[in-house]
Amino acid sequence: MNRTRRADEACYVFRVRFRLDAPGVETEPETFETVVRYPAAEPGDDEGRWRFFEEWLWRGELTDAARFREVMETWLSVPVDRVSFSELVVSEAYLEAWTDAVAAELDRYNADSVREVRHNHLGSSIRVRGRD
Repeated sequence: MNRTRRADEACYVFRVRFRLDAPGVETEPETFETVVRYPAAEPGDDEGRWRFFEEWLWRGELTDAARFREVMETWLSVPVDRVSFSELVVSEAYLEAWTDAVAAELDRYNADSVREVRHNHLGSSIRVRGRD
């Protein structure tokens, strides 16, 4: 399937608590909570960034929250106290492309079905947006 994907078609959503750590000044509050949306790459892209779920998620949870906090600190440029994965939000078209890409490589995931791969990595943390 050859198509152009809108940038907002899919994203990983995280809940993050970060703190301001500014020397010489006080802040109140010191900690803040926010939602971070990380754009999901096109399924099957050659660079492999589309397999973000494979590296970081297991059953809808971060596989290594301490290491991912470091990644989030790099993204946000602030100290991160806590990060958790909330969901993968996708369009119907993105989910179809994701399903096709995973199905083409089921052996890679040591799984019998795409459903099993989805459950193993995302748990039930996937939300499909309706068509516009």
